[in-house]
Amino acid sequence: MNKRFSLHKIENEFDCPFDETGYSRFKFGDTYYAKSFAKELFDGFIKEFGKEILAQNEIILFPSPYNSIPTASNFLCSYFKEHLNYFLFENNRAGCIEGKIHRQQTYVQDYGNMSFEERITLISNDTYYIDKSFVDGKFCIFIDDIKITGSHEKTVDRILKEYNVNGEFIFVYFAELINNEIHPKIENHYNYYRIKTTQDLIEVMNSEHFRFNTRITKFILLMEDSDFEQIYQNISEQRREEMLHWAISNNYHQVEEYQKNIIKLKDKIQWQLTYKKDKDKTLTLQNSQSV
Repeated sequence: MNKRFSLHKIENEFDCPFDETGYSRFKFGDTYYAKSFAKELFDGFIKEFGKEILAQNEIILFPSPYNSIPTASNFLCSYFKEHLNYFLFENNRAGCIEGKIHRQQTYVQDYGNMSFEERITLISNDTYYIDKSFVDGKFCIFIDDIKITGSHEKTVDRILKEYNVNGEFIFVYFAELINNEIHPKIENHYNYYRIKTTQDLIEVMNSEHFRFNTRITKFILLMEDSDFEQIYQNISEQRREEMLHWAISNNYHQVEEYQKNIIKLKDKIQWQLTYKKDKDKTLTLQNSQSV
C-alpha cells in the first residue's frame, strides 16, 4: 500500500496556505523558490518519516515523469535530495539517488484547467518507461509540487504495476487539494498567479535563478508572433540558445503546434551568428588596413 505526505493542505480556494507568488514563479522556472520550497517540504516530511527513512538501505527519489526538459518538480526533487542526503550523512547512512520515469510527451493542452477525467484521458496517451531492475525492491519517494486530482499518482501507480515493480512507495507533495468542492482548475490560478504578462515572463527568465522547464518552454513556443518577438528581444543570447536546445531535445520540433516558433527561433539565432561573424570579419579587415 502506498503512503502519502503533503506539506500544505488546500481547504479554501480563497485562503492559500503557501506563497502564491513564489509558487507561480517556481512553476515558470525560478529555482530560488524551488530551493526554498524543498527545504520546507523536507523539514515537514522528515518529522513524520524520519525513523522510517533511517531504517532503509537504499532510497530512490523520483520527480514527476519527463522526457528531456525537466519539470518544475524535478528542481524541487533535486533540492529535496540535498537535504535528505545531508540528513542521511549525519546519521551515518548511505545517500539516496535520483531516479527517472521516462515520458514521451504528446500533448499541448493546458493541464491545469482540466478535470480529473480529462487529465487521465490526456496522459493515458503518453508513453512511459521505468527501469525495473534499478527500482525493484527499493524504497522509493515520488515527489511532485501539487496534488490536485491525484492523476499523477494514479499514472505512476499504473506504471509501477505495468512493469511489475515491487518496493515501498511514498508520494510526497508540497501542497494538496483536499476539498473536493473546489474545481481542479484552481491549479492554474496558482500557476499563473504572478505570471500575467509577457513582461512577467521576461523578468523570471532574466533572473540568475532561472532554469528552463517544460511549462515555460511550451508556453513560449505557443505564443503569438508579437509576444514571441518580445521574449526574444529581451532575453540573452545564451537563453535563446538554451531554449532551442531544450525544445529540440524534447522533440517539440515534431509537434505541429510548436514548429512555427521553433523554426523562427532557429532562423533568428542563425542570422544573429552570421551577422556577428560578418561584423567581426569587417572589424578585423578595418583594423588590418589601419595598421
